[in-house]
Amino acid sequence: MRFSLRPKLLDLYILKKFLGTYFFSILLIMAIVVMFDVNEKLDAFLKAPFSETMGDYFVSFLPYFANQFSPLFVFIAVIFFTSKMAGNSEIIAILSSGVSFKRMLVPYMIGAAIIASLSFVLSNYAIPPTNVRRLDYTNKYVKNKKVEEGINVQLMVSPGVVAFIGRYDAKTNTGYQFWLDKFKGKTLVSRLTAQTIRYDTLYWWRVQNYIIRDFNGMKETMRRGASLDTVIAMEPKDLIISKNDQEMLTTPELEVYVARQKERGVANITQFEIEREKRYAMTAAAFILTLIGMSLSSRKVKGGMGINIGIGLVLSFSYILFSTVTSSFAISGLTSPQVAMWIPNAVYLLIGILLYKRASSY
Repeated sequence: MRFSLRPKLLDLYILKKFLGTYFFSILLIMAIVVMFDVNEKLDAFLKAPFSETMGDYFVSFLPYFANQFSPLFVFIAVIFFTSKMAGNSEIIAILSSGVSFKRMLVPYMIGAAIIASLSFVLSNYAIPPTNVRRLDYTNKYVKNKKVEEGINVQLMVSPGVVAFIGRYDAKTNTGYQFWLDKFKGKTLVSRLTAQTIRYDTLYWWRVQNYIIRDFNGMKETMRRGASLDTVIAMEPKDLIISKNDQEMLTTPELEVYVARQKERGVANITQFEIEREKRYAMTAAAFILTLIGMSLSSRKVKGGMGINIGIGLVLSFSYILFSTVTSSFAISGLTSPQVAMWIPNAVYLLIGILLYKRASSY
């Protein structure tokens, strides 16, 4: 059979069923999720203004949740409509008409590409800015998970410049027991110490009760003062990292943040690296789970559609569980975030290839 890139009736038929089932399953599951979420957070919703609940929370929560579980919805959609086609002997008729199993996979992959593109734009660019309002809402009305204090914070502000803050209070943007060391090579050339340091804006800081000591060989000069406004290339977000902070950054912002924090010697940025890799891995998962779902449910089975849906649910939830387990490998330092987040895709791609060969050989 000759392969043609022109859309055909069969392609449009499968694509319509794929996307229609995918979006319908999302709407159905989201309706259930909203009911459970309202029941769980009813006290917070009653306390918060309705405009904030709808505009700050649900406008962000619904696309965030749907996108997080997009691979699951893809898998369920493919299993459901393909099993139904197989049960109605439609797939047998398609294959009997001369269409190869490989050719029948094309509209499935086109559908997966559409969903993957949508998921990529949402997770990398659209959802993170809305997460700022959602997380602010939950911290304010549900449960405050924002870290308000940092202890013994040390980072490299720029090459040869190291800052240390004994305690930083995020509520007042004030640090205590501050010093700033400047090195030339391995030699300390200047040290600024201050009782307090307060952030203003755009790297502007005000240090109070400060002492500046300059070293020139064996010679030392000292300056004192009550208050000094100075530029230090650090911000409050560099000093304190709260849970879910990585969800509020777009992927370009994540790239810049991770690179800058690595240069500064900040250690607790694994979650940011995991979030970055997860966004790419979830995009690829749409293709892998589509391949598995189509290969698994394209043949009639004695148990009917229920058997395929049951197997599909087990495989999809096992994928999510596997991703959670491997992410803990990166947190514990056993693997890099890149390896940890792509292990599930590698394993399930192998499963998909084996199922595809098995299904196409019938």
